[in-house]
Amino acid sequence: MPTNLKDALQKWAEKNEGAAAAEAEEILLYGQIPPIEKLDATLNTLAACHKLSMSSNAIEKITNLGALKSLKILSLARNNIKNLSGLEAVGDTLEQLWMSYNNVEKLKGITSLKKLKVLYMSNNNVKDWGEFMKLVSSFCS
Repeated sequence: MPTNLKDALQKWAEKNEGAAAAEAEEILLYGQIPPIEKLDATLNTLAACHKLSMSSNAIEKITNLGALKSLKILSLARNNIKNLSGLEAVGDTLEQLWMSYNNVEKLKGITSLKKLKVLYMSNNNVKDWGEFMKLVSSFCS
């Protein structure tokens, strides 16, 4: 049975001397055992979060980021993500996206990230270099 976000945040609070996740600027939920599989509505409680690390889990889809109005760094490396849909919700604030070692084939949705400065995308399934031209046309003009 996978770890759900509520349980992962409870473990995080215990590890951080009872700190309130709702007030934290940095939340590290990488490498959960068993792994997190879904980004559920529990993310709505993390409005103050600037850095969210959920690498090395089993997440398949980017969802429920709408309440993360302060998010600047999102690390979802080493998951099972196939596309970047869902990032639009943090398009006005996200500066760094760490997505290496996933199953991403296309960069659709990347152009919604207006403040993006750093993108880690190695070891994905992007086969058409034309996908990276989206970055050039969006961020280098």
